[in-house]
Amino acid sequence: MSISDTISDNISDVNVVIPNDRLPHVIVPFPLYITVHLGAPDEEALNVTVPFLDYIKNVASSELYPTWPEEAIRANIHAITSIAMNRIFTEWYRSRGYDFDITNTTQYDQAYVHERGIFDSVSNIANEIFNQYITRQGHIEPLFAAFCDGRITQCSGMFQWGSVDLANQGYTAEEILKYYYGDDITIVESTAPELIRETYPGRPLSLGDSGIDVFRMQHSLSVISNEFPLIPKIEITGYFGEETENAVRVFQEVFNLPVTGIVDSETWYRIRFIYIAVANIAELISGGLTYEELQELYSGIVLEGATLPIVAYIEFFINTISQRYDEIEPVAIDNFYGPETAEAIRRFQIIMNLTPTGIVNQETLNALFREAYTILLSTSLEEIRLPLLPYIGIDLTENMGLEYPIILFLEIMLNTISSGRHPEIMPVEIDGIFGPDTTAAVIVFQSLYGLPITGVVDVETWKKINEVYQNTINQNRSA
Repeated sequence: MSISDTISDNISDVNVVIPNDRLPHVIVPFPLYITVHLGAPDEEALNVTVPFLDYIKNVASSELYPTWPEEAIRANIHAITSIAMNRIFTEWYRSRGYDFDITNTTQYDQAYVHERGIFDSVSNIANEIFNQYITRQGHIEPLFAAFCDGRITQCSGMFQWGSVDLANQGYTAEEILKYYYGDDITIVESTAPELIRETYPGRPLSLGDSGIDVFRMQHSLSVISNEFPLIPKIEITGYFGEETENAVRVFQEVFNLPVTGIVDSETWYRIRFIYIAVANIAELISGGLTYEELQELYSGIVLEGATLPIVAYIEFFINTISQRYDEIEPVAIDNFYGPETAEAIRRFQIIMNLTPTGIVNQETLNALFREAYTILLSTSLEEIRLPLLPYIGIDLTENMGLEYPIILFLEIMLNTISSGRHPEIMPVEIDGIFGPDTTAAVIVFQSLYGLPITGVVDVETWKKINEVYQNTINQNRSA
């Protein structure tokens, strides 16, 4: 049995939707280690690299009194953590050529006394909340939550002794923080520890390069050009083309760097430094990247490192297309857009005469699906082996149209289940269109497996169809 040719004339009209329900890098991972300079930035002093949790306990024990109310200690630890994470996130010192993340000088950062003793009460609270940081609502970066004692020194941030007074009045830690930093702050919990390394990719970026590092560099240059109009605006594509090279040259000229058009370590960190300064990311009042800007920036693309549900479909189609093109290596279907997947996409883009970025944008995704469809159309139903495909966040229902090619998979699975396990499910025409026959087949399936009889493929129905389909093809394989 071959898949119907009825959709072959419509493949060119397919416009696949990328469900961007989860954006990459929204939650900043907390670092496993932090490198502290035991002196002022330009002072010759020892650098020590210590576990991040130990650093938070040390600073808290140096800055706070163990007899303070618990909510005051909590508020101050949140501020301490947030400042440290901001310094690492912005590469405040590394972007200036230093080889450390933070200093132990309160004039610049916060107190750290190497190998000092730790208070038990401080340690217990730090164990619980060291991976939580403050951010302004709608923003990505940890807040540079400036603080001072409030008695001897004054500042625009939190008064530490004032936090004690508020805690004694019954304020919670969050209420204390909002009192000083504003009602628009929130406490975010980072659940993904990471060995944070410098952002420089390890090699210069130049004409013809592509990928997430190019993408991020282009975004930073775009933000910088808002304040330095001599630097031309460039399209953020992830591909280092002539326009990007020209923008880099102008940037280097403006900021007195060797004009090469190549982003070496010096240029990378100068871009990073100017970007941080322009966006005020390392200030109490931050103009950093917002969720809305991030949504716009990542709208309609899949970058390396993403774990969106659509990635499994991309990987399946890569493997399908690899049957036709020797240049494309099959990849593991693991729902993670890793380097191997990005390289396969880059090779596919070269074959299709698309800009070879290794990033899946709308044009690449449409071409990917169209090319894979032509292979699937000539493959018998019995020979197709779909992997376990995750729910993409869109309920499938009648009259959705061809912009959701996932319907093709639904029909393949339903017909396989019909022929191999449940003949009471009437076979449907495999045309990628969710019509009345597909609705009827879904209703019968739902009734067989005790699901709500709606004819709509929601997450529960999708998972069950996948499960039964996998059992069916495994049964057929062993028969």
